[in-house]
Amino acid sequence: MSDVLLSYRGRSLGGADVDFLRELIARHPGLSRRQLSVKVCQAWNWVQPNGQLRDMVCRGLMLALHRAGHIELPAKRYSPHNNAIAHRRVAEVAACDTSPIAGSLAALGPLEIRLVRRTQGEKLFAHLLSRYHYLGYSRPVGEHLKYLVLAGPRPIACLGWSSAPRQLNLRDQFVGAPKEAYRHNLHCIAYNTRYLIAPWLAVPHLASHLLGRVARRISADWQELYHHPIHLLESFVDIERFRGACYRAANWICVGRSEGRGTKSKTEDKTSIKELWVYPLGQEFRHKLLRRP
Repeated sequence: MSDVLLSYRGRSLGGADVDFLRELIARHPGLSRRQLSVKVCQAWNWVQPNGQLRDMVCRGLMLALHRAGHIELPAKRYSPHNNAIAHRRVAEVAACDTSPIAGSLAALGPLEIRLVRRTQGEKLFAHLLSRYHYLGYSRPVGEHLKYLVLAGPRPIACLGWSSAPRQLNLRDQFVGAPKEAYRHNLHCIAYNTRYLIAPWLAVPHLASHLLGRVARRISADWQELYHHPIHLLESFVDIERFRGACYRAANWICVGRSEGRGTKSKTEDKTSIKELWVYPLGQEFRHKLLRRP
């Protein structure tokens, strides 16, 4: 498209789109930025796979156009609180049993893998990550699932999953296509944001066992909540801390190492080197990711 003025989150806007937005804003001078974004999503049928409007993404797009001088948005009516701080706050929970557990996987007995998003167990999930995971806890946004694993009444593990990063060269190499070829299906990739085995456990093979069990159910769980399946799992492993042994034992594939830059970094500051591990959910995963809607 020769008249593209802006590309944002997979959507390209030309002059006709900007004219529509200017006219919409002029027709509704009393609407807030959020209310305008809802009207734009409705007019463009811009929805998530579960049918919800993409109004948050639309607001970002309109703000980018505003800052570039293409449209004039109404003044902000209020400034939100610092979400980065708010998303790291965790509620107090009752103390759980942290006495050591050592032995075989079979000795743990039956394990319950419980989905706790928007349930009472979500507070415990957040507390465990906040206290025992080296990255802490941050409340995810967008599509995500939270699994709390229990051995009887005792919590023993947490696995957090969210939407995949939008730009990842190592993944492009593994899929065998540039991101533009499967960007419309990025929502079908789940990213393992947090994995915690409680530090009071010394149980060989537990970590890989749980990865395997979650891999067998995550697509169905995602389908039930967000109305689309998952075709590929991925996770980064910080090689300065871990060897990725549980991913290897669970038959994940190491794709390669990062260059030590975060995906959102705009500076030359280096971060720790990380390995990208992936797990295809089926032999046809490439075909499904590249399939046009």
